[in-house]
Amino acid sequence: MKTERNFPKFTVTKKAEASLRAGHPWVYEAEITSVTPDTPIENGSLVDVVSGKGTYLGTGFYSEKSKIRVRILAQNANETFGEAFFERRLRYAVEYRKTVMQEDFSCCRLIFGEADGLPGLTVDRFSNLLVAQVLSYGMDLRKDMVFSLLLKILRENGETVDAVYERNDVAIRELEGLTQYKAWAKISENSHPETTQTEITENGIRYTVDVENGQKTGFFLDQKYNRREIARIVKGKTLLDCFTHTGSFALNAAKGGAKKVIAVDISETAVSMARENAEKNGLSNVMECVKADVFDYLRGLYEKREKPYDFIILDPPAFTKSRKTVGNATNGYKEINLLAMRILPRGGYLATCSCSHFMRDDLFRKMLVDCAAEAGVKLRQIEARQQGPDHPILWNVPETDYLKFYIFQIE
Repeated sequence: MKTERNFPKFTVTKKAEASLRAGHPWVYEAEITSVTPDTPIENGSLVDVVSGKGTYLGTGFYSEKSKIRVRILAQNANETFGEAFFERRLRYAVEYRKTVMQEDFSCCRLIFGEADGLPGLTVDRFSNLLVAQVLSYGMDLRKDMVFSLLLKILRENGETVDAVYERNDVAIRELEGLTQYKAWAKISENSHPETTQTEITENGIRYTVDVENGQKTGFFLDQKYNRREIARIVKGKTLLDCFTHTGSFALNAAKGGAKKVIAVDISETAVSMARENAEKNGLSNVMECVKADVFDYLRGLYEKREKPYDFIILDPPAFTKSRKTVGNATNGYKEINLLAMRILPRGGYLATCSCSHFMRDDLFRKMLVDCAAEAGVKLRQIEARQQGPDHPILWNVPETDYLKFYIFQIE
């Protein structure tokens, strides 16, 4: 029997009803047909969603400014959504990571938003520090409770975690009516470390991670096992790592036995960090870091008809963050992939990826097919991979499936 409660009720269209029944957790503004009672609703509060016939469909966070008007938390009509509810969700997420990440549990994504039933919340673990990003108004109201619970759960599991740092410096927060900022979470303001830097080890490689100033939450964790796969097959190769950021693919290649590695990025800060990481791991004799625009660098090699590399990695930032710009993004992906296929010798290797959800796998694959035809080469697929299991993909939530990663031999 449904628990009696006084949450406002949002009646939705048949399209929204079908989507919710299929397990998708979002209700868009345009899908809401009526609201009862007809009084102001506090931003971030809990609301029930019902069908046109009044059938309960779920309960979620209300956002008065976002086009995603309701983010569903659960579809249990008897749920009370108190502290115990959030603790269950957090424990479930932590236990899942312990199972799938094993020895990598000290450096992984602990919470992946909707994929963990905690909409708008991302939490990455870098050794002794947690880095959080909160992107929904309802979660923002409850974040201090959630952070406290997460620290408690980890410490009960014997994990050493000192503090939570908030990387809420993203423009998407403004769509929720939230401000941008970076700071230690209030729950740990009196006990946080003096520095926002910490050291992690991934695939046997040591990195310094700056959770305040690094990109996103400080380090890209989703390619962990893709980097390891590159290391497995790179021995004796001369490799070009494009868009290297902090040098993670390049470092894995160097450690894996590559003869020579060139790591290229347009950011001087990124190149400096990659160089420091190479020195930290004793790989400077194999790895060279170059500040350059990757597009210009690849064009220069092609124009000179030079083929100095037998392995190229393309790990660009997301060229598109909306459906409207997919066309332009496709052109960007095509240019670098076409150049790489033309630069590589027959028998060379290409690893290429896209981290944008909007660049769907079928679009990415078609782009690669077109590039191969134009370059006059054939693609022999070695691996088709995705993000690591700490970034779980829910098949009923396409937005959680975003990383495409392919390794080919060029024939």
